[in-house]
Amino acid sequence: MTKGLSLFEKRRRRNRTALRARGGTRARLSVHRSGKHIYAQVIDDEKGTTVASASTLSGHDGATSNIAAATAVGKRVAEAAVKAGIKQVVFDRGGFLYHGRVKALADAAREAGLEF
Repeated sequence: MTKGLSLFEKRRRRNRTALRARGGTRARLSVHRSGKHIYAQVIDDEKGTTVASASTLSGHDGATSNIAAATAVGKRVAEAAVKAGIKQVVFDRGGFLYHGRVKALADAAREAGLEF
């Protein structure tokens, strides 16, 4: 089943399986990191809708691929989610390691009011 999958894809599948097992009905804070940008969105999987989103594509001055930019995105997505009435989420890092920009985004989201 996992033959031929990249290490990234194996981590992504393992992470999603664990989230489904313990996440229950909570919304999911999904993170995607590219070489130049970082994206985050809060997804309600029951309804299949995106509740809140933020990225370095809009509303960010300066460099978009550093920890400071990821921190700003985490803060913005958390504020939008809290405004929409969501305080508890599960953190979906996809296949990305919990380190660097992904960790900075998560820490900033926690400080801004999200619980995970």
